[in-house]
Amino acid sequence: MISKNAVQEAVNEWLAGKEYFLVDLSVSADDRVVVVIDHADGVWIEDCADLSRFIESHLNRDDEDYELEVGSAGLGQPFRVHRQYEIHVGKPIESQTLDGHKYHGTLLSVDDEGFEIGVMQKVKEEGKKRPEMKEVPVRLSFSEVAFTKYLIKV
Repeated sequence: MISKNAVQEAVNEWLAGKEYFLVDLSVSADDRVVVVIDHADGVWIEDCADLSRFIESHLNRDDEDYELEVGSAGLGQPFRVHRQYEIHVGKPIESQTLDGHKYHGTLLSVDDEGFEIGVMQKVKEEGKKRPEMKEVPVRLSFSEVAFTKYLIKV
């Protein structure tokens, strides 16, 4: 069986000094290796191919037969790591809490415990007759969130 640690070491070596970061790495019982990376400006196919070749150069096909898949985190897929939140600050996101409440808005900030999303709500300001739509910050902790993903607007 392919060692996940061996793959992890190769990936970490390739990532060193690059702005790419690891989102997921898995090795199944039948030696299917899946590596998912991301970057603030998107992932280039050439870089996935380069990482794939780099990993292959650190593994020995004579010892183990394996299937290797290197790809990027999908644009509409839920965030898996903290760094994905960081690169999406200022961008539109959708977040759903564990109790099923959905929020659509702008990711305002992120820290170790959670994040703040700016959602549009009607707010009646003092002295005004009618409420107006304003961006209101909503704080969510990571422990209460089922998923968060980049919101693709068309």
